[in-house]
Amino acid sequence: MTESMIQTENLTKRFVCSTAGQERDCVPLDDQTVGNQALTWFTAVDHLSLDVAGGEILALLGPNGAGKTTTIRMLASILKPSEGWARVAGFDTVRQARQVRQSVGLLTEFPGLYLRMRADDYLAFFGQFQGLSETLTHQRTETLMERFGLIDARHQRLAEYSKGMRQKLALIRAMLHNPPLLLLDEPTSAMDPHSAKQVRDAILALRGEQRTVVICTHNLTEAELLADRIVIIRRGKIVALNTTPHLKAQLLGPPLLEVRLAQPMNGQLRPSDLADLVEIEAWGDSWFRYHTSSPETINPALLIRLTEMQIGVVTLSEVPRSLEDVYLQTIEAGSEA
Repeated sequence: MTESMIQTENLTKRFVCSTAGQERDCVPLDDQTVGNQALTWFTAVDHLSLDVAGGEILALLGPNGAGKTTTIRMLASILKPSEGWARVAGFDTVRQARQVRQSVGLLTEFPGLYLRMRADDYLAFFGQFQGLSETLTHQRTETLMERFGLIDARHQRLAEYSKGMRQKLALIRAMLHNPPLLLLDEPTSAMDPHSAKQVRDAILALRGEQRTVVICTHNLTEAELLADRIVIIRRGKIVALNTTPHLKAQLLGPPLLEVRLAQPMNGQLRPSDLADLVEIEAWGDSWFRYHTSSPETINPALLIRLTEMQIGVVTLSEVPRSLEDVYLQTIEAGSEA
């Protein structure tokens, strides 16, 4: 069984609101006063419990302000939790912060780069900062810059890099010390399609190296492509957690199937003719759609029925449902609660 790379239990982070206390979701806490004035607090992450296996790719989704970045910062030992605990690679993020930081490669949404430095000098500096030898830093710099298509620009100043090139260099910086965990906040933002594909391919390749990756992204197509599991959080709470297929089944119901016929129905086929097999939910001149939780038995029976009625079938296929459908339903349901 693969060991856990990330474990959290009731992980919570609160921030003090302004003294006016007018912000949404600001609440007073017992025994939290300055002088005789009660402080109000905003809960950014609310009792989050999570277990992420080694080698797993996890996508962390949610609207702006949901608590994604705060969660990442607590996992990287940048912020201390207000309640609960987190362990990364077996190390406590508060008591063993130094070991945690050595185990994590962090790419923030707005990575600060020293634009006056040349790329190779910049990475050499961070290699030294991480305790790598000069030889190992040079080897990993060459390998990673080759992987991300920056090898010919390694002697350029970062001010001469495009936004996409800077993002790739920030990812190289996060991977330079070969950490077992990567925390990536919008890793392909500002990238052209080719560069974004390079990064996605690199992330997928990490699965074979048993490296754990947590990705915060608003790119739902990218999340569905990359992630083994999806976590959706809203107002600091987990509102959905599972694989994409399980979330689709759980939140969107049984799969939607579509039959395309060889000729228009022209009254030869009516929904009532198939009522004992399926409930047709939509139809046109030469197609119809239905839901079923038992396609392995319903679909063959349906094809037999249509053949007996001498109605030709061109295709019978599942109508694609995206992670976006799951995400929007989850967030909208939470908004109505």
